[in-house]
Amino acid sequence: MSLDPRKNKLLDSFLGSALGTFAGDALGKPVEGWSHRAIYSRFGLLDYMVGGQGYYTDDTQMMIGILETLIEKGEFDPAVCAQRFQENFDPGRGYGRRIFGVVERIRQGVSWDRVGTDSFGNGAAMRIAPIGCFYYDDIEAIKQNAIISARITHKHPEGLAGAVAQATAVGLSVQLRLSGEQIEPDSFVDRLTAQIADIDNRFAEYLKRIKSVCKGSILEVIEAIASQYTLSLRAIESVPAAIAAFLLTDSFKDAVVLAVNLGGDTDTIGAMAGAIAGAYYGYGRIPETWLSKLENEHKGRDYVVDCVRQLFA
Repeated sequence: MSLDPRKNKLLDSFLGSALGTFAGDALGKPVEGWSHRAIYSRFGLLDYMVGGQGYYTDDTQMMIGILETLIEKGEFDPAVCAQRFQENFDPGRGYGRRIFGVVERIRQGVSWDRVGTDSFGNGAAMRIAPIGCFYYDDIEAIKQNAIISARITHKHPEGLAGAVAQATAVGLSVQLRLSGEQIEPDSFVDRLTAQIADIDNRFAEYLKRIKSVCKGSILEVIEAIASQYTLSLRAIESVPAAIAAFLLTDSFKDAVVLAVNLGGDTDTIGAMAGAIAGAYYGYGRIPETWLSKLENEHKGRDYVVDCVRQLFA
């Protein structure tokens, strides 16, 4: 398809965010639950797909469900999205046990707004990238649709705030890419905290910790971020860490490598950092050695690319 330069750049950002989620997820999957020191002891800085293959987890599978919803409806529809989550559900993809119950309630016909639980995890944030891209030019629309998307599975304020912060970070990164502006970390953090302060002010304070971390070598920044956050499944810990990985590096690869090597919930932190960095740097900056390793059978790499392209058809 022939697009003007701005639309080409927007497509590149959207592809970068979706495939960035996929790549970060796959890179982090083999070391999920490891400490940053254990990862370094075994691999040095892990910057390749262990085993030569990049398999995705629930992070990318649920992101695909949101992409499919946007294609089908031309906007975000939580009822449709809940069905996509249920239809795509593969228990071998590493879903938390709580989601098994959510999916079963969806299968039974329970309304989308009654199947979720009071979870403060990062599951709503890990999948949210397509909403940040789709509504990139309307920060309020990002917020409202991120909240609705999160509520399918997560109703705790921390879970909601995590989804809004992550989606907003993706949207702001698209804006910066289109305008050609450089990243100003403090201003970026301020815009995120303003977006979520009315949802969970404590989460906003956790985001502000990013400002206390200075750029340096990847190893130095890993130690600094690990001293600020526990890197657990909690959105309040892992979402700021992923955003920090983006703000404190200067390339897509470095952002994702830093995120994964932080340890903890590595697949999700990697997926979230990849979503933001991909939106800013674009698909063309994702290492080809990573892209070529991503699984590409049923709903694999090419399927994700096709989904994004359909939104521009």
